Amino acid sequence: MDALLLWIVAGTGFLALAFAFVSYGKIKASKVDNPRVVELSEIIHKGAMAFMYTEYKWLLPFLLVVGALLWWGIGVPAGVAFIVGGLCSAAAGYAGMVVATRANGRTAFAATRGMNEALGMAFRGGSVMGMSVVGIGVLGILACFALFGDPALITSFGMGASSIALFARVGGGIYTKAADVGADLVGKVEAGIPEDDPRNPAVIADNVGDNVGDIAGMGADLFESYVNSIIAAMAIGITVFGSRGVVFPLMLAGVGILSAIIGTTFVKVKEGGNAAVALRKGTFVTGGLMIAGALFVTRGMFGDFTLFWAVLSGVGVGVLIGFVTEIYTSGDYASVKHIAASSKTGPATVILSGIAVGMKSTVVPVLLICTATLISYRFGGLYGIACAAVGMLSITGMALSVDAYGPIADNAGGIAEMSHLPKEVRKITDKLDAIGNTTAAMGKGLAIGSAALTALALFAAYAHSVNLTVIDLNDPKVMVGLFLGGMLPFLFSALSIQAVGRAAEAMIDEVRRQFREIPGIMEGTGRPEYERCIDISTSAALKEMVIPGLLAVLSPVAVGYTLGAQALGGLLGGSIVTGVMMAIFMSNAGGAWDNAKKYIEEGNFGGKGTPEHAAAVVGDTVGDPFKDTAGPSLNILIKLMSVVALVLAPLFI
Repeated sequence: MDALLLWIVAGTGFLALAFAFVSYGKIKASKVDNPRVVELSEIIHKGAMAFMYTEYKWLLPFLLVVGALLWWGIGVPAGVAFIVGGLCSAAAGYAGMVVATRANGRTAFAATRGMNEALGMAFRGGSVMGMSVVGIGVLGILACFALFGDPALITSFGMGASSIALFARVGGGIYTKAADVGADLVGKVEAGIPEDDPRNPAVIADNVGDNVGDIAGMGADLFESYVNSIIAAMAIGITVFGSRGVVFPLMLAGVGILSAIIGTTFVKVKEGGNAAVALRKGTFVTGGLMIAGALFVTRGMFGDFTLFWAVLSGVGVGVLIGFVTEIYTSGDYASVKHIAASSKTGPATVILSGIAVGMKSTVVPVLLICTATLISYRFGGLYGIACAAVGMLSITGMALSVDAYGPIADNAGGIAEMSHLPKEVRKITDKLDAIGNTTAAMGKGLAIGSAALTALALFAAYAHSVNLTVIDLNDPKVMVGLFLGGMLPFLFSALSIQAVGRAAEAMIDEVRRQFREIPGIMEGTGRPEYERCIDISTSAALKEMVIPGLLAVLSPVAVGYTLGAQALGGLLGGSIVTGVMMAIFMSNAGGAWDNAKKYIEEGNFGGKGTPEHAAAVVGDTVGDPFKDTAGPSLNILIKLMSVVALVLAPLFI
């Protein structure tokens, strides 16, 4: 019976990949009858793929060396699963990047035919990313499980996925924010030209960065959350329920895939309709089907509904955290309007109000995470917490489709502007982009909530592996571990933000040089050297991502070897607590600053070109590395440290 269920789960994985393949075929079949749109889309595509090829060329030796060390130190399954996990993560990011950079120009051209056409094209591109992540994730786990047969032996699959994800998230975040800061500060503030103006040398690098950071980066982030939550549940479940405990989280993943595929068919909008409503409808349908399916699967496998309540707490809290994130980061609500109003007294008050909003925004998500933890433990113990994480991430196929749609719409707006398409086209792409900002914020909320629950599940699996029943705060080694763990998210964030600052300085100098030295650039007769800016972002991102990435991998190893398993437990506890707080704070503060700037650009408080707008741009510039580099990377940091501890647990006993 269990074997049949696993084949059913494998079938849903293949179905997800088939859906992605068919969607990509429809995108490729759409023709663009505008040479300038084709040219710009091709430049962005080549820039994004060049970065990915170079990044993966750097990461492949790391993957092989660490895999070999795990093979030698722990066993063949650990080494093989690590490499397979890393390759699967890279494959999911590659698929999403290829499709996104093919869909952006087609979305811009589709907007000439109306809102529904443009929304359909952008969402179809996003759905390839979403379905690739869940399909590759499920099939990769099943392949390793079929090879080695013990969930405890394939935990390094998640370690491989997390390692690649961290480098992708940090590297992509540095790339996109270096370009964004250079484009905004020199183009908008100093030169006074609009966003996505083709005269700005950094504008192409900025558009490339949207894909590198928000498509590949977010995809890798949710991929490793997705697989780690399933693997943690499998590792705990086999000790509690035997084979049923292994199959159950995989069945939940399969139900989630089917729910997401059905949910995508509801994302449609009539001309003049509300695209945001269409996207929410698809998400609600997916969530509803997932809940109904989880109820059926739980009853069928366990004969009662006890574990269903644990799963439901994860799904419910994931959706609620997304809505709370929207309240703090959307221009429709008071927090963003307050930040925009503070621009009347200059950039200092914009910074202060944004920091306050970000800090305040941690309260409700933390209470929700605590609620899900207590409910899921009440109905399933540590296994219930792991199942809550799986439940929260079971809708990843739809959530990531909606999230990845945003950068495609953003790119489409830039291409429309640079191609001088009619103003009606830019209005459509701007509407889609504005909705994309909200969906991106909600996606970050889901990523943060799932990171907390997944890290707790991995911590529980680690504690079980080393027979850690209590963490004694009277033990000085444990306290040292706790303090070190609490410090690491701050150090990691500092390194990431400094990296963006250094890369942005180089970008600003280059954009200023081109404005100064290239004849006719401001008149539109001289061609900016876009490729120079792309090269600056690429080299800076690849160089700067190394130290933060190694910090995450080596810290648990160092503490485990020198201070022992108890101290490592303290390190993980400290990093989870401060990492979750910092991630929520920075992601929401950055999102709020971004939308406060956009709120002013809509004509409020004087609109574009005013001192208020300049102050808001400064706030957005500070917020960029918060929300797109350091904040999201912390999600991966806490999970990677936990999974490294879990994989290496046999060495610390």
